[in-house]
Amino acid sequence: MPEPDFDERSVAATGAGGVGQGAIAPTGTGGAMDLALSEGATLDKTPGGPEGTGPGEKPRSLWGDAWRDLRRNPVFIISGLIILFLIFISLWPSVIASGNPLKCDLAKAQLGSRPGHPFGYDGQGCDVYTRTVYGARTSVTVGVCTTLGVALLGSTLGGLAGFFGGGWDALLSRITDIFFGIPVVLGGLVFLSVVTSTTVWPVIGFMILLGWPQIARIARGSVITAKQNDYVQAARALGASNSRMLLRHITPNAVAPVIVVATIALGTYISLEATLSYLGVGLKPPSVSWGIDISAASQYIRNAPHMLLWPAGALAITVLAFIMLGDAVRDALDPKLR
Repeated sequence: MPEPDFDERSVAATGAGGVGQGAIAPTGTGGAMDLALSEGATLDKTPGGPEGTGPGEKPRSLWGDAWRDLRRNPVFIISGLIILFLIFISLWPSVIASGNPLKCDLAKAQLGSRPGHPFGYDGQGCDVYTRTVYGARTSVTVGVCTTLGVALLGSTLGGLAGFFGGGWDALLSRITDIFFGIPVVLGGLVFLSVVTSTTVWPVIGFMILLGWPQIARIARGSVITAKQNDYVQAARALGASNSRMLLRHITPNAVAPVIVVATIALGTYISLEATLSYLGVGLKPPSVSWGIDISAASQYIRNAPHMLLWPAGALAITVLAFIMLGDAVRDALDPKLR
């Protein structure tokens, strides 16, 4: 009689009417395969997938993905290091420049590089290196404070207009149209010409006044898009208040475009401050500003080009660093670029 295709001992091991570990017996070729147990063991030993996607791992959010991309972006790393250096010398300029930016010696006016004074002297005999280092404090202060003010004011007004709509939205749209029609440089000449203060605050206030409409439009469009999503409609159906929907559901998902635009605009505000100071309506002496130094050096560009080269170069590098940072943040936060 031919041998059966299964092991009778394995059947007996299951008991009467029972299903045991040997329910699926070895094949006629002698191989043992318990499919149920094999698949279970395989699932238990399955290695995790990419970072943040394996079993038991919490999936990354948009901000987690953005931070991962930024850490791998050389543009972000280079611009971040430059900006950190600028912030450092803005807070502690005496660490790398021990001189006094307001101490001048007319006997050394327009002299070139000297030991201890690598950038030479300006038209008043002031150390160009020291003034260039101390000028970073003004530029960083103006850029950061203006960006924070513009972002807070513009995002608040634009977000409320986009969320509630109606007459408030129409009124804000007409107001922004009026501000967009004001030339920035011409407005600065008119507004700041009557200001006698030598501090940075009138310049910051003027740039916030003319800068918030751009952020308001960005925030308005982002909120209008976010409030149409299903999770917001579900929260509204469950009885969530307007403030809860704005703070918990809409703002976290609508703030990314505002951050991108504000970061890129920060370099523009630094450049605008230097332009207004160059025209004589921004910061005024004895304030130390790259715009003031560029304005003073422009008439000596043939005889002493070093007076213009160093503050203008520092301004260009600073503006470029913030624009590069904004571009890197935009690439990381834009889902369409993934």
